[in-house]
Amino acid sequence: MNDSTRIRIRPGGPEDAVGILGMLDSAVAWMNARGNTEQWGTVPYSQRPGGVERVERYTTENVPYVAELDGVPVGALVLDSGPSPQMPIGPAGEPERYVRLLVSDRRYAGLGIGAALLDRAAEETRRAGVALLRVDCWAGGGGALVAFYERSGFAPTERFLDGDWPGQVLARRVG
Repeated sequence: MNDSTRIRIRPGGPEDAVGILGMLDSAVAWMNARGNTEQWGTVPYSQRPGGVERVERYTTENVPYVAELDGVPVGALVLDSGPSPQMPIGPAGEPERYVRLLVSDRRYAGLGIGAALLDRAAEETRRAGVALLRVDCWAGGGGALVAFYERSGFAPTERFLDGDWPGQVLARRVG
């Protein structure tokens, strides 16, 4: 059995906030170790002003999903009905689901965790009778993250700048 068939995705909740923060902290450290200090900065997510509160809101006000491999949390995705009000982009103009967060434990990189979570988001979007799933991501660093989303069935729509942070909105039709 390959690793992607051992990944189980379950609904998340407030009890997952600490684990998600740990994944975010390790993602920042992993990016920094590879010279990427622009995407999420250099401060661990759990130590950023508002970081803990944001993750707590994700697990109580939004729709979180947690990926587990052999019972161990290895990734998380948070769905909402639109982009964050703080984003310099607006709603799609039609019903949508929006990926507010996608993170995986870098110790399990390459096992398809992010793709499995995005497939679950597409499934949940379709199940809700909504045809559009969107996400935004960092567009710097040669566009590797944008390319990941494209491999997952998303197409780039609009680019934006949030301060000096280059972003890309991508969309995936699911219905």
